[in-house]
Amino acid sequence: MNKPLVGACFAVLFIGATAGPATAVGHETSVKPKAKAVDFAGTVALSNCSGSVVRVPGSQSGDPAFVLSNGHCLESGFPAPGEVVVDKPSSRSFTLLNASGGRLGTVKASKIAYATMTDTDMSLYQLTSTYRDIERKYGIKALELNAARPEQGRAITVASGYWKKMYKCGVDGFAYRLKEGSWTWKDSVRYTSACQTIGGTSGSPVIDDATGKVIAVHNTGNDSGGRCTDNNPCEVDENGKVTVREGINYGQQTYTLVPCVGIGNKIDLGRPGCTLPKPAGGLR
Repeated sequence: MNKPLVGACFAVLFIGATAGPATAVGHETSVKPKAKAVDFAGTVALSNCSGSVVRVPGSQSGDPAFVLSNGHCLESGFPAPGEVVVDKPSSRSFTLLNASGGRLGTVKASKIAYATMTDTDMSLYQLTSTYRDIERKYGIKALELNAARPEQGRAITVASGYWKKMYKCGVDGFAYRLKEGSWTWKDSVRYTSACQTIGGTSGSPVIDDATGKVIAVHNTGNDSGGRCTDNNPCEVDENGKVTVREGINYGQQTYTLVPCVGIGNKIDLGRPGCTLPKPAGGLR
């Protein structure tokens, strides 16, 4: 995993690769909509990771806003395999950034609405502020989660609020299963080699350059060619074949979150189409 930096109480260090060439990749030949300028507006810096203020297509301006990051970026530590966190109180704060990466102010969480490292690596904080509050005070609109599965070949940007740095590359493909240490993630987005992310980029939104929508949350990469170990995830296909791609980085798709958000930005894991892992004790 592109793990948190100093200040987190975890023993394993994160990837230390340097950034590679910032090259956007895309292979489609059909006419595309004009690409939106991807900037830092709406991204946030955590104490040890990156994140972003996000909304689903049905979110309303008066709803409490969400901040999206990784499950492994939680202040309480890594969720165990099979563990799902729902509606856990939190007072965590996030530094909100403007388009150029400048500090606008601080937004605060009221709770961890959802978090897990099972099947995906995701944390979703509910804020004390509404989307309207944030837009009125800071002039910032939330990034919208794309409701459809991303496509291979799309040009993307991994926007790190922690480093105030953008990594530009493309969607190279998808990993049926991505295994790293004790955790397994499903249908992970694999980037082309230009996105050489580093420690602190965990939780960054992965933005489709053409639409400006979030298609994934960045979480890991194979650091040194290891096989399915911490910091060295491996791909496993439907037949169990293992592939190691040293230096390649990955994100977890976010369209799966959209059906799980109900009226008022309430997480409802029982909604039709919601396939996110549920707490062991049943639906919340």
